[in-house]
Amino acid sequence: MAKKSKFFLISVILVVFVFALVYFGVNLTSNFGKTETQVTSEDANKQLSKLYSNISITTETPVKGQIDLNPADVAESLPDISKFPITVENTTDHFVEIFSSTEKSGTGIDGWLTEVATEFNKANIVINGNAASVKIRNIASGTAADYIKSGKYVPDAYTPSNELWGEMVKASGVKTEIVSKRLVGNVPGIVIVKAKYDALVDTYGSVNVKTVTEAIANNEFSMGYTDPFASSTGLNFLVTALNTFDSTNILGDKAVQGFEKFQANVPFIASTTIQMREAAKSGMLDGFVLEYQTYINATDLKDAYVFTPFGVRHDSPLYALGEVPKEKLDIITKFAEFVEQAQYQDLAKKNGFNNLDDYKSEVAVVEGSLLSSAQKLWKEKKNGSKPIAAVFVTDVSGSMAGEPLNRLKESLLKGQKYLGKDNSIGLVSYSSGVTINLPIGKYDTNQQSMFVGTVNSLQASGGTATFDGIVVALKMLQDEVAINPNIKPIIFVLSDGDTNEGHSLKDIKGLIENYKVPIYTIGYNANIEALQSISNINEAASINADTDDVVYKIGNLFNVQM
Repeated sequence: MAKKSKFFLISVILVVFVFALVYFGVNLTSNFGKTETQVTSEDANKQLSKLYSNISITTETPVKGQIDLNPADVAESLPDISKFPITVENTTDHFVEIFSSTEKSGTGIDGWLTEVATEFNKANIVINGNAASVKIRNIASGTAADYIKSGKYVPDAYTPSNELWGEMVKASGVKTEIVSKRLVGNVPGIVIVKAKYDALVDTYGSVNVKTVTEAIANNEFSMGYTDPFASSTGLNFLVTALNTFDSTNILGDKAVQGFEKFQANVPFIASTTIQMREAAKSGMLDGFVLEYQTYINATDLKDAYVFTPFGVRHDSPLYALGEVPKEKLDIITKFAEFVEQAQYQDLAKKNGFNNLDDYKSEVAVVEGSLLSSAQKLWKEKKNGSKPIAAVFVTDVSGSMAGEPLNRLKESLLKGQKYLGKDNSIGLVSYSSGVTINLPIGKYDTNQQSMFVGTVNSLQASGGTATFDGIVVALKMLQDEVAINPNIKPIIFVLSDGDTNEGHSLKDIKGLIENYKVPIYTIGYNANIEALQSISNINEAASINADTDDVVYKIGNLFNVQM
């Protein structure tokens, strides 16, 4: 009897052992041959499905609305010019107002022209019998060009970062007279991680825009650049890149084909230089575009990156605009002469300007109408063969009632004119639960009509389950990726930033990181830091909508990302 019991015990142990081998073998072989990323992705899909199943979701039938087929009106979207600060006030009745690019008319190392203009006003200069002074307005070159070209506000003079903007203003029909080709010296460039720079030299023999674009086209180099509609360096890089593909015709078939191949491997286009710098900190980029004056003043960049100049120099030309009276033209001319004095050029050197003076522009200044066509080409071709699929996640909780929801609607209704027709969009709204108001669809006239109707029908009430809304958007996009793996998914969250129901950021942060979906946030009467924490996960931008330039900002954002 004792032998039977012993035999039985051994048999049970053997069965358990075999079962354990089979169990662990199945689990081992189920992941055999799969990368860590694949396994993680499968886990992410399971987690997404689990989170999704716990959310109260309603699906509505989209309602069509009346669409406006007129093109976007830039002048209408621009805020009152008072939005942009005066950094030097005029001190006399006889003065000129000058729009100045931000790298020289701000404060600190970016305040060179501010200091010089202040000294000009203190100098008690008399022109034609009258005491003269200048007023300096701090405004980005591209934004300034939009004011001038649209006619919404035209100052007496304009000093952008480079001559490209002057050419575009001239092409728009505004009379321009170049008073000085250079107020202060600066150069745009690509800053490249030192190890990657050495690798490019080993492969291509040298590093310049031609070799960089070739390396990008061959998927050997990961680089980002800034919006060529708004950024001086971004516009310069676009023109220079097109020129490397065909210097005889930057809009010809050869140039377009080269650009498409190159652009297909560009992982990141930033709306602003700040966003570009943040992306670089994450280590996702081998290089990015930047002006030398910024580079030389950033210790973290000097130590880790090599600067390679490109394109047209950024020498801050000075233009007189419109039918400027002689007395005003004389002030502008006198100011240009004042700026050229050695003591002020030495001051500029201390601020990081007037370096790399041996660098000559490697491309000629392009005529303005060609530049506008190059921007349109970029808009059409920037996504290459990867159309965008975007879901707008809109906060309709009780805290959004009234002015915040009205501004949200205005943002979307006016901003939607910048959405590319080759892309696909959907919209969800959330309060305590989540509603799928508009399933993802190609942004044709029919989808546009339903988008407008859906936005108009949004109403506010209930709690705030922001991260439930993001989970639903992620699920919609992953379902879309399963059908069309070639799409690039994006989420736009429009909210006041406060979450009091549903899942937390901690619950879904890993999912967002795994799927690598950029989440752009737009805050209305918002907890901006909460929204920034969402956007920072995958190097997206965050916009504060509590300003009168929100429509303009969102138009620029959609223009870049969609």
